[in-house]
Amino acid sequence: MLGTIILIMISGFITGSLARLAVPGPDPMPVWLTVAIGLLGSAAGGGIAVAIWGRATQALGVFSFLGAIALVIAYRRFVQKRPLTGPEAMKFPERGIGIDRFQDRRRKMEDLLQQAQGARDASDTDANLRKLTELHEAGLLTDEEFEAKKAQLQTRT
Repeated sequence: MLGTIILIMISGFITGSLARLAVPGPDPMPVWLTVAIGLLGSAAGGGIAVAIWGRATQALGVFSFLGAIALVIAYRRFVQKRPLTGPEAMKFPERGIGIDRFQDRRRKMEDLLQQAQGARDASDTDANLRKLTELHEAGLLTDEEFEAKKAQLQTRT
């Protein structure tokens, strides 16, 4: 009995995850919501297939998956209030269930990326300064050119 429940939950998670992947753009949501979308979409889509063709239909799996996709679309349109296509569909949502947790993670990731960019810029400046010094020592740059390029590099940081 417990094993059956766990398998049903795993099936709902897989179906819900695939449905989220089928709709372009980010759809951050908690795991329980992914499972619920997978299970409810499968039940609704499967019910429609059985109502149309009867219990022994080959279309049951396809309609189950399409039902889950329809729920992801409905979640995006009515809860997140975002379009399904276009540039706005690819933006990170501002509202939704559990979105605040995902936004905190996103902000932390953006902060880390900015710190890494700043470190890379500083190391690029150091590397460029070393190259300028080498060129100056080799006699390829005059003193004036070296000082001008050095000042230019230092104003960029």
